[in-house]
Amino acid sequence: MISNVRVFPGVGKKPPAFTLPPDTGEKVRLSGLVGRPVVVFFYPKDNTPGCTVEVQEFRDLHTKFKKLDVRMLGISPDAVTSHIKFVEKQSLNFSLLSDTEHTTIEKYGLWVEKKMYGRVFWGVQRATLLIDAAGKIAAAWPKVKPKGHAAEVLTAARELVGRK
Repeated sequence: MISNVRVFPGVGKKPPAFTLPPDTGEKVRLSGLVGRPVVVFFYPKDNTPGCTVEVQEFRDLHTKFKKLDVRMLGISPDAVTSHIKFVEKQSLNFSLLSDTEHTTIEKYGLWVEKKMYGRVFWGVQRATLLIDAAGKIAAAWPKVKPKGHAAEVLTAARELVGRK
């Protein structure tokens, strides 16, 4: 049983701080991203069908997010070495952060009990946050279906920065 599980943060709130290693370079601190909007999406596992669809859609729309000056980060409990392979295989153009101890994932209330094929286990609930330049949550998706989600986030990002 996981103790001190928090609730997924809502719109208008400041998200919990984190510092995590990316697939390349130095550790990323959420507080270091203040000053421009950022999309933070949590996903269960590299190289799985739903997660692959999700990252491919974010990859394909990345140029549009970049034109809005919106940074993008994915977080999963996979190791940095797994992220490096996944980034290369999918030609990703944004960073994936590694939370192998799922400390950050737990802070966000996303380490949950899941059921599949009669088996019960703990894993990541797929979710996304759009954080504004001031560091507050502008939009939140606590339960995500991968197909079409990146386009929905892009629409919210356009509204946030006031561009169509």
